[in-house]
Amino acid sequence: MIRLSPIYINEDQDDPKYANEFCREIFKSYPGYYHKTGYHPPFIGYFVIRDEDVVGVAGFTGKPIHGRVEIAYGTYKPFEGQGIASYACHSLVAIARAYDPFLIITAKTAPEKNASAAVLMKNGFVYSGDVQDEGIGDAWEWIYQEGGED
Repeated sequence: MIRLSPIYINEDQDDPKYANEFCREIFKSYPGYYHKTGYHPPFIGYFVIRDEDVVGVAGFTGKPIHGRVEIAYGTYKPFEGQGIASYACHSLVAIARAYDPFLIITAKTAPEKNASAAVLMKNGFVYSGDVQDEGIGDAWEWIYQEGGED
């Protein structure tokens, strides 16, 4: 079973499921991330957990602004190609839709056909244009289209 588990500001880092290098990196970065983006549940970060193992991260790049919200997700290398990113993408769309069915949901990828782009297309996103992203640089922006494969 795969599920999303919120990454709380004061997360219990001693939980055995977090005893790996992936989680240590997240715990190092998330206080600064939440300081920058704000902590506005449900528009926060989530661990992707499969059978009590953390296999990736997913979340929103901040709260909705002007009716738009951006999602991001990643699968840890040993777990790639197992449907985890697709699950995370689908779940983030569901969270945003439950909060406000009229939100415009976006995502960004490197400007190339790759696994991330395939995950977005599978989950009802369409390419909307080239943009700049502080983490990626030149990027492709994707927008969720109601009625996609969601």
